[in-house]
Amino acid sequence: MTDYPILYSFRRCPFAIRARSVLYACNITCELREVVLRDKPQQMIAISPKATVPVLELSSGEVIDESQDIVNWAVNQNDPNGWARYLVEMNALIEINDHQFKTHLDKYKYASRNPQLSMEEHRKNGDFFLKQLDKILTQNKFLSADVQTVTDFAIFPFIRQFAFVDKNFFDHLPYPHLQNWLELNLQNTIFNNIMIKYDRWQAGDEKIYFT
Repeated sequence: MTDYPILYSFRRCPFAIRARSVLYACNITCELREVVLRDKPQQMIAISPKATVPVLELSSGEVIDESQDIVNWAVNQNDPNGWARYLVEMNALIEINDHQFKTHLDKYKYASRNPQLSMEEHRKNGDFFLKQLDKILTQNKFLSADVQTVTDFAIFPFIRQFAFVDKNFFDHLPYPHLQNWLELNLQNTIFNNIMIKYDRWQAGDEKIYFT
């Protein structure tokens, strides 16, 4: 049992960025435990044997260890922004992002580990999702509306990661709406607040509350 939910996170992980962004935007206070992936804490592994971040341990003892589930839980728990209406659309894009696009993103980012195709070919394989998002963004400034919503927070960390593999190349793609959307998300106050660096958590450390 804990006073507040405990969030095990890793600053640069796009799944963890997704979870932190939405928890922050939904005003849900958590105890933040920054993880080093090469030396994961046993406390996290004990409650989530798959040992991937993010992991959210609720005050009830329930554990949520998928970022998509954390996002849905957060919006249903507290929805000051009126985001519940966008969850169906968000979840549909997450399914494409997490189960199709992310595979190509990883192979593009770590092309030397995936020599079955060239870096350029891996990059091209992820283009279908960039194209889809750019088309969506012709209708609205953001993915679900003309203001930033949960949908943007759910997808942005992965497009950010893709873009910064070769930012110059990304900036010259024929996707002006997506490029503008990326810049708006990069400048967002919530994103910058949830990217503050923390030292690796160890048992006995003073608690850090993330809200």
